[in-house]
Amino acid sequence: MSALEDRRYSISEVSEQVELSVHLLRQWEKAFSQLKPKRNQANQRYYTVEDIRIIQRIKQLVRNEKMTHEGASQRLSQELRGAGIPQTNEEALELIDTISSLARHALDVLDGYEDN
Repeated sequence: MSALEDRRYSISEVSEQVELSVHLLRQWEKAFSQLKPKRNQANQRYYTVEDIRIIQRIKQLVRNEKMTHEGASQRLSQELRGAGIPQTNEEALELIDTISSLARHALDVLDGYEDN
């Protein structure tokens, strides 16, 4: 692990870095089970690089993609589990076959519109 990955950030540093209020970060800790900053002996939060990546993804889902907290939490869980990502070459080939089949079907439908 690199020194950057080992670095710990305070809530105010993260707030500044991701351009979100400290208050909102605390709310998101309650709303998103995936966001779990650790605490030091003085009970102060500290965030890792991975925590910051999760915050940035939550921000993307909620602010840019206009998802609800519940929807964003579900999507984030899927992404963190790797859902939908082929884990083997066989799964990747099956996915390619499925996409090819869907693309052929879409082209057939479009060809049908041109005939009318």
